[in-house]
Amino acid sequence: MNLDFTEEQELLRQSVRSFVEKECAKDKVREIEDLETGYSKEIWDKMAELGWMGIIFPEEYGGYGGEFMDLIVVMEEMGRGILPSPFFSTVILSGLAILEGGSEDQKREFLGKITAGSIIVAFAQYENNASYNASGITVKATPVEGNYEINGAKMFVNDANIADYLLVATRTKEGTNPEEGITLFLVDSKSNGVKCSKMRSVGADNLCEVTFDNTRVTKGCILGELDRGWSIIRRAGEKAIIAKCAEMVGGMEASLDMTNVYAKEREQYGKTIGSFQVIQHYLANMFIKVNTAKNLTYEAACMAGEGLQCTYHVSSVKSYVNEAYKFVTERGVHVHGAIGVTREHDIGLYYRRAKATDVFLGDTVHHLELVAREMGL
Repeated sequence: MNLDFTEEQELLRQSVRSFVEKECAKDKVREIEDLETGYSKEIWDKMAELGWMGIIFPEEYGGYGGEFMDLIVVMEEMGRGILPSPFFSTVILSGLAILEGGSEDQKREFLGKITAGSIIVAFAQYENNASYNASGITVKATPVEGNYEINGAKMFVNDANIADYLLVATRTKEGTNPEEGITLFLVDSKSNGVKCSKMRSVGADNLCEVTFDNTRVTKGCILGELDRGWSIIRRAGEKAIIAKCAEMVGGMEASLDMTNVYAKEREQYGKTIGSFQVIQHYLANMFIKVNTAKNLTYEAACMAGEGLQCTYHVSSVKSYVNEAYKFVTERGVHVHGAIGVTREHDIGLYYRRAKATDVFLGDTVHHLELVAREMGL
């Protein structure tokens, strides 16, 4: 397995890094965090012009037919710059699900608009029970006069407040196997009975609660097959987890770099603090965590890109990166001292995101249990 990047991918990395540094410096990140929308329309449009939204989708759907590793490069650099945008919600969570399970008509319509940057889509899976499993999906879609009515509430929905469409996981049939009877619906966010309210989050990552009150949708809104939506969630979700890990790795790299620089510049007792053994060990352990997380993520990305079975690897990576990102940012805050816990210093931005992404797409305990299951335990 070759984990080296191609020349084109290195150029892509440089391009994305340059864009993020120019268009979304940390002061701009803080400004966007305070916006009710949680993103910059101007930056979003520029990202679309650069073709980022279509990088992973086939040309027949308006994309560029890139490799999965191309998307990993983009996500890593977004994570390095902690760029706030609905890219992950729209392109990865929703876009990959549509690519995986949508009909030809749905792919041409929705993926075409996603690649053009003309719509934002939010993926609504989780509920008040905070379960990552199929059993946690209890919002019901009930047949009514040849259509369906959705009732219930979805929690922790990223970017629902700015979404044009919601990809909603519902339960359409009860059974002994919770993975059966789940159906995905593409719902216009302006449909009757849809209500969205923002939730406060430590990561300022634009989370929302979305409620559905007799929201009427047609059969044509079903993504994939009736009662078989969980397989779409699972298959698209594996790539989404790897992409999220790449974003977290980028954040870890930035945290390590700024802490290393600070340790070489900050003086205490007549010496730079980087000359003290405890700080050296902090940074050495941070370096090891970053590089291990990077290699694990790249390996899983290569496997997913080649279509190999990688369930075990995906959960292994997510459980490791969850803890590594928290470790690296926590140590970064320790080295920076009191200023590290303020909103004004950049390390604090990464520290908060490490806490938020820990539970996104499965916390450490969840993924350790999946690894144990894959081991036959």
